[in-house]
Amino acid sequence: MIKVGIISDTHACIHPRVLKFLEDCDQIWHAGDIGNMETLETLARFKPLISVYGNIDDYNIRAILPEYRYFMCEDCKVMLTHIGGYPGKYHPGIQTLLNLHKPDLFVCGHSHILKVMQDKKHSLMFMNPGAAGQSGFHRSITALRLKISQKELSDLEVLDIARS
Repeated sequence: MIKVGIISDTHACIHPRVLKFLEDCDQIWHAGDIGNMETLETLARFKPLISVYGNIDDYNIRAILPEYRYFMCEDCKVMLTHIGGYPGKYHPGIQTLLNLHKPDLFVCGHSHILKVMQDKKHSLMFMNPGAAGQSGFHRSITALRLKISQKELSDLEVLDIARS
């Protein structure tokens, strides 16, 4: 069993309550728009980090992070990217990648809208953690935390902090 924290769209700012929320996680997944190298390095020092770059990330971050990640967590096949859309309205090209890689869990960011839903067409769980940073149109700072045991996802928790 592994406890995972999922964030996106930090835009160079990590709220202290987000870090507190992620404190007891075994690893963090970041779905892009990190914002700068300092934020990336802070997260990587804090916990083991699996991340992709987002559309606002500069050439320094793009030089070390991929656009897509495919990996196993326990027995769960994960696909991680920044711009993904959502079930029924995936971003162009995503449906092809989902058909090719057949993940059990698809995680993306970009929209700044927290959304967790089953995609029955692709037999996967879809997660977008919303936005963990201050920059953007979102009304609250959000993050996800869950447990993965073999292929089972459980104990999903949401952090939701009103923006000041």
